[in-house]
Amino acid sequence: MTGNLRSAIEDAFERVSLRSTPQRYAVLEYLIRRPEHPTADQIFSAINASDPRASRATVYNNLHALIGAGLVREVVLEAGPVRYDANIERHHHFVCERCGRLDDIAYADVPRISRRRIGSRVIRDYEIVFRGLCERCSQRP
Repeated sequence: MTGNLRSAIEDAFERVSLRSTPQRYAVLEYLIRRPEHPTADQIFSAINASDPRASRATVYNNLHALIGAGLVREVVLEAGPVRYDANIERHHHFVCERCGRLDDIAYADVPRISRRRIGSRVIRDYEIVFRGLCERCSQRP
């Protein structure tokens, strides 16, 4: 799996003409391996633990480069820090109101909105954020 992941990441960089640096590779690999949508601080802490040369600015700069190249997307919720997601396929999100867990919901699992306009607004795309209790939290009193 590690060889396949390394190859997939290198192919992704080549496909979008983005230079592969050790820190940029580490950021993308971390996001792929950690689908819980970490914050920039969480990414920095994890990467810095194995490579102390990686500064906070380096992590932010690489996140912005990966977003610009279409390899990572920001998940912005109204409360809390921006989270990052290496799953660039169309999908929605579920936020647990108790533990804060953020999960992907497959795009096909939500009925498609057929309208292309809301009033005078033209809809290009949409993402739905569901809120409630995750499976683990719903089991606890």
